[in-house]
Amino acid sequence: MAPTTQVSPDTLSELRDIANKLRINSITSTNEAKSGHPTSCSSMAEVMSVLFFHTMRYKVQVPKDPSNDRFILSKGHAAPILYAAWAEAGLFPVSDLNNLRKITSDLEGHPTPRLNFVDVATGSLGQGLSVAAGMAYVGKYIDNAPYRVYCLMGDGESAEGSLWEAMHFASKYNLDNLVAIFDVNRLGQSEATALQHNMDVYRKRLEAFGFNALVVDGHDVEELCKAFHEASETKGRPTAIIAKTFKGKNFPSIEDQDNWHGKPLADKSAATLEHLRNLLKNNGPTQLIPSKPVVEVPAVNISDIKLSSPPAYKLGESIATRLAYGNALQKLAQANSRVIALDGDTKNSTFSDKVLKNTPKQYIECYIAEQNLVGVAIGVACRDRAVTFASTFACFFSRAFDQIRMGAISQTNLNCCGSHAGVSIGEDGPSQMGLEDIALFRSIAGSTVFYPSDAVSAERAVELAANTKGICFIRTSRPNTAVLYENDAVFQVGKARVVRKSDSDKILLIGAGITLYEALAAADELAKSGINARVIDPFTIKPLDSAIIEHAKAAGGKVVTVEDHYPEGGIGEAVSSLLSGLPNVVVKKLAVTEIPRSGPPTVLIEKYGIGASSVLKAAQELLKQ
Repeated sequence: MAPTTQVSPDTLSELRDIANKLRINSITSTNEAKSGHPTSCSSMAEVMSVLFFHTMRYKVQVPKDPSNDRFILSKGHAAPILYAAWAEAGLFPVSDLNNLRKITSDLEGHPTPRLNFVDVATGSLGQGLSVAAGMAYVGKYIDNAPYRVYCLMGDGESAEGSLWEAMHFASKYNLDNLVAIFDVNRLGQSEATALQHNMDVYRKRLEAFGFNALVVDGHDVEELCKAFHEASETKGRPTAIIAKTFKGKNFPSIEDQDNWHGKPLADKSAATLEHLRNLLKNNGPTQLIPSKPVVEVPAVNISDIKLSSPPAYKLGESIATRLAYGNALQKLAQANSRVIALDGDTKNSTFSDKVLKNTPKQYIECYIAEQNLVGVAIGVACRDRAVTFASTFACFFSRAFDQIRMGAISQTNLNCCGSHAGVSIGEDGPSQMGLEDIALFRSIAGSTVFYPSDAVSAERAVELAANTKGICFIRTSRPNTAVLYENDAVFQVGKARVVRKSDSDKILLIGAGITLYEALAAADELAKSGINARVIDPFTIKPLDSAIIEHAKAAGGKVVTVEDHYPEGGIGEAVSSLLSGLPNVVVKKLAVTEIPRSGPPTVLIEKYGIGASSVLKAAQELLKQ
C-alpha cells in the first residue's frame, strides 16, 4: 500500500508483527551461521518493516526493474535483516535464510550484487549515501521518473567524511527523491558512538546541510509511516529521517547493552525468540503486499557505444592525451545521451568540460570531494542506467581507493580518467603528480588499465572503456605528444602496438605515454651505432599483451621498461611478471625512484632517470651483458 497520512490500526499492527518476524529471522539465521550481527538488525526492524511493506513501491519478483524504488543498506553488516525482508516479501523462501554465510550461498556476510536485489556491495561504511545520491540524481534529472531512493545508515558511520560529502551533493542538487535514514542506536562496535542519543545535534547538522531533518522514534511504526509520507511530500530538498533506536531492541537483557556487536545470541536465543513470538499478534503469513511502481520506466541501450566521429588528427601533430580524452568524451556524449561525465572541479584540466559545454545535461559537477565523485558515479551507473566517466587528477583517485575497491565488488561498470600523471606535469610538484595510480588500479580485481600515448589511441581508449565491463582507468598526460597513429588505426584491449621493429632487433624498449617518446629517441641513438631496438607501446597495462613474450625473445631477451610512475606496481613490474620464468630474459626497469621536486618537465624527466639518455644508458649496459 502507498504511504498516507493515516494508517489503519490493522496495518500498524501488521507492521509491528513484521518487524518482530524480521528480528526472529535475523536471530535464527545468525545462529545457524554462528556469526553475524543480530543486534544491529534489531534496531532497524521497524524501519525495514515500514519501508518494505508500506512505503516503497517495487516489484518483488523483479528487484532490478528500473521502475522500482531503490534501497541501499549502507550499514551492510545488518545484511540478515535485508535478506529477511526480501524473503518475507516473497522473493525466496524464508527457509533459505538458514544458508546465511555458507560458501554455497549468495547470502553473504555483507550484501553483494550476486543477489538480484542488491545494487551495490556495502559493508565498508560511509559509502552508501553517495551511491544513493547518484541513483537519485539519475531519477530526478536523467530518467525523469518518480521512483525514490532510500539509504539506511548506522549512526557509527556518520563519522565518515564521505557521508558528509554526499550530504553536500544531495542538497546542492535538490534531490527531493532521496531519503537518508539514520539508525541511531547509540552503540558502535567497541563502545558508544560519539553523539550517542543526542538527537538534536544530528538534526541541527543535517539541517545545516540543507536536509529536511525529522527526528522520530525508530520503533514506532506510525511515526515512521508519517515521516516517510512527509518525505514524499517535501519538494526541493532531500529528507533525513533520524530514528532513535536501541541495539538489540526487544531482546531481553541484551537491549541497549554494550559488547553484543557482531555476535549471535547463542544460549540467549531460546528466551529471546520466545519473547519475540509472544509479541506477535498474528502468527499467520504476512498480509501486507508491497505496492508496485506507479510509472513504468523504459529500459535504455548503453551497449556498443561509438564515437560520433572518428579521430581527426595529423601525423606528427602535437596534442595532449588529456585533450584527446575530452574530445572523445564529448563525441561519446553526442552519440548516446546516457554517457555521463563527472568531475571534481578539475574539468578545465581533464577537459571533461567539453561535455558540459556541448551537452550540459550529461555532466555532473561533484566538486572537490573525490570519494563522493566515485560513489556518485557508481550510483549513476547502477541498474545499467548510464555509462559513467569520472575524471580528476590521477593522484587524487588515491583518496577514493576504497570506493573503487567496493565498486569492483559491486560488479559496477565505472570508468575513471586520471590526468596530470607523473613528473612530466612539471612545476606543480609532487603533491599533484600521479605516481601511484597505475599500481592502484592494477590492484583492483577485474580492472582494465589504459595508458594511451597519443591522441588517436586516447580517443579509442575512451571508446573501448565505454564498452568494457568492470572498473576501467584511463591515464592521460599533461604535456603534448606527437600523433603516432593513423586515424583509422585499430586498438584493442590487451593488444600492444609495435611502434618500431626490424628483423635484427637486439633489445626491446617498452614505454607508455610520454616515456614512449623517450624510448623512441633512445632507439634513434642506438640506431646511429648500428643497433636496432624494437619499441612497444603497451596501450593497456592491464591486461598486458602476452605477445610481449615473443617480442622479448625476438630481441635477444633484453628488455628495458621506462615509465613516469614509481616502480612499485607500474609498467616494469607488469612486464617483469609477464616475463618471469622465461630463461635468458633480463628486464631493466626505469621509473621514478624518489619523491620528486618541482621543475620544468624536461628537466624532471631527465633528473629522475626516465628520459632518453637514461633509456640509452640502460640499453647499452644491458647489451654488454
